Amino acid sequence: MKVLSLLPTGEVPYASVGEQNSFSGTISEKIDDAVSKMNEIGTNSLGSQDQGYSSIRKEYQKFYNFVKGGNDGLSSLRRETMFINILQGLHPLEAEILCLVKDKKLGEKYKITKEIISEAYSDISWGNRS
Repeated sequence: MKVLSLLPTGEVPYASVGEQNSFSGTISEKIDDAVSKMNEIGTNSLGSQDQGYSSIRKEYQKFYNFVKGGNDGLSSLRRETMFINILQGLHPLEAEILCLVKDKKLGEKYKITKEIISEAYSDISWGNRS
């Protein structure tokens, strides 16, 4: 069984309401900027600023909207808007992960294997999937 994304591949456009004059571009550029700032201060956490972010764990129940068979009646514009809104609410590192998953490139940045996932989530019933 393959999961077919209904989101377009590639860069995600980005401009938050409060930043339209100071930043425009793609969500990837925004994420890269935030990650660079974290690297400058020597941390992968924004510390007290993290409290304003959502998380993938809180947002995952909406992911069915982005795959074939999940909510096929949703318009492409609404689907893409929902995805962008989720990304804007996530910590930059989590937003980056979600963009990598969308484009099926997570394995290019992180070494994730079936064995690692099986060890971490031993209760998964894989069936004929790998």
